[in-house]
Amino acid sequence: MLMRGGKHLPMHQRPFTLVKIRLYDHMGKALFQKPLWLIVMGDRRMELSLLDIYQAYLQRYDLAHFFRFGKQKLLLDKFQTPDKEHEEHWWRLVALAYLQLWVAKDAVSHLPRPWEQSLPSIINTHSTSAMGLRDMSRIIRQIGTPASAPKRRGNSPGRLKGWNLTPRKRQPVRKKGSTQVF
Repeated sequence: MLMRGGKHLPMHQRPFTLVKIRLYDHMGKALFQKPLWLIVMGDRRMELSLLDIYQAYLQRYDLAHFFRFGKQKLLLDKFQTPDKEHEEHWWRLVALAYLQLWVAKDAVSHLPRPWEQSLPSIINTHSTSAMGLRDMSRIIRQIGTPASAPKRRGNSPGRLKGWNLTPRKRQPVRKKGSTQVF
């Protein structure tokens, strides 16, 4: 029997476990009208308990928020290079920057934008990564830096005359709907 998938991803070769999750309150009454259905895939899927599966499902929001914040504020998707190693280094730098914002969340002072000043004080008590980003310059000034101040060295002479950069390796053009495998 051929199941839905594709030429390169036949689903009948990808075993999975279907999990039905229902949450109940302390009285034994269902919290939600419909159950939550999850699919667990992978070779080690049988090692996971139902609680592990449900907690991993809940963590997807944290991942989605990280990628959204990383793309919007930390330029996660702006670095362009043909070298995979450089791109991996860039992802690590962005993850470290996000980690610093998370660690500094308790030291953040609320700096409301002009349109945020009329919000209730309850909203202002919760510090977010964006608030940490706004206040990070103050935190760095308080902590200090081991780096010395930059020194003016004059104007750069630029490239030597006659110096030619080696051109990038040409890649084949990929067209939408192409059946070629790269």
